[in-house]
Amino acid sequence: MISVAMPADRAAIVQTLVAAFAADPLLRAVFPGPAEYAQGAPVFFGYLFDKRVEGKAILTVGGGLSVAIWESPASVGPGLALDLPEPAASRLRAYDEAVHAALPDDPHWYLGVLGTHPEHLGNGFGRAVMAAGLERAAADGLPAYLETTNPGNVPMYERAGWKVTAELDAPMPIWVMTQ
Repeated sequence: MISVAMPADRAAIVQTLVAAFAADPLLRAVFPGPAEYAQGAPVFFGYLFDKRVEGKAILTVGGGLSVAIWESPASVGPGLALDLPEPAASRLRAYDEAVHAALPDDPHWYLGVLGTHPEHLGNGFGRAVMAAGLERAAADGLPAYLETTNPGNVPMYERAGWKVTAELDAPMPIWVMTQ
């Protein structure tokens, strides 16, 4: 059921994430207009896929129906080297810097993206790919972290065992969580 994403899964995974994050507060702040989102979101998610696929840190169900893009302790760090037009690049950079300042310096796993295609919500796929990543963190004896800008996600993550460790106000409301 759960597999490590391969390069051939890129198109399906990017399509799922673009659909899953269409109303996400961060993505709508970075790409506020419909045309900006339609153009920028696939570039953003494609970049994240390309950055993590070789590290075997992207977990998926059904070749892309649900996706968890994890960052291993060796790859966690500030700054995105992503070529986006302004002002989207500045918005994303400010967000990235705020989040990474709230994360610990100690080794940890980081759940950067968790999304399920809207047509497949409610099947437990998101929880499954998240749990598989948490198992990797536990096997390493390390904590896991994530962040969300969607206040509706906080109780969902709390039900899955995550705890809020920081609440940021700028550049937008952000909840940093650990497990």
